[in-house]
Amino acid sequence: MACRSGRPGTCQCSRDPVNSILFQMLNSGSTAKTNLQHICNPNRGCPCDSHRKVLLRNPDIICKKASDVLLKTVTFIRNLPSFCQLLQEDQILLVREGWAQLFVLGLAQERVDFEWEELSMPSLLKKILLNQSSNAGDITLTSDAGVPFKEVQRLQMFLHKLWSLDICTKEYAYLKGMVLFNPGIRGMRFPQYVQTLQLEAQTTLMEFTSMMQNISHVRFRWMLEALDILKAIDSGVITELFFRPVSGEINLEDLVLETLFIS
Repeated sequence: MACRSGRPGTCQCSRDPVNSILFQMLNSGSTAKTNLQHICNPNRGCPCDSHRKVLLRNPDIICKKASDVLLKTVTFIRNLPSFCQLLQEDQILLVREGWAQLFVLGLAQERVDFEWEELSMPSLLKKILLNQSSNAGDITLTSDAGVPFKEVQRLQMFLHKLWSLDICTKEYAYLKGMVLFNPGIRGMRFPQYVQTLQLEAQTTLMEFTSMMQNISHVRFRWMLEALDILKAIDSGVITELFFRPVSGEINLEDLVLETLFIS
């Protein structure tokens, strides 16, 4: 079943399987009905979302756009004089920690929208009933495919929040500075200097919004709230969703660092 971006599919928990012959064979009496009600209790939330996985509907197109955004992200970092003045040890730590968040900000700035489709997991029981062969390798490969629906939902929530604010180029630059210069990373040699750079980016953003907007304080707060969503986005999800479909297994952290420090 295909879904347009951000639109959940129909929950399968709403279907009552009690009258199914197979259900009655595998379950007995009131115990089975009680377990079903416990699982699908609306007050507990639908269990389907935690197992749903999705893929890009048009990976060739979107992955190409994602590659362009990644290259622009590296260019942005490389052109920051304050970043280049840091020790390379601290530079590496900052990039490893922040590349995915900077990339997502790049997706927002370039307005890269995408559609997804739900991944249909083949039923092992169905294979057994139809006498279809299945080996452990196939099962593992299938289980690893796709990205959790909730992660994609969080990503799209962030993108649409920024688009609703109609953020300009300078504001994106300041937001990227706040994300990149993260003084809380363990092992940094000069965290105090990095903190100074982060505060400088934040202060400049606040001053810029106060000059450009009548609702500056509200707008600035909305941007900070958006960054809270950004922090929860998993870098592994970014790799799986936007790069694995065309590049296979790849370590994007190493790729970004190699591209950044190439002479």
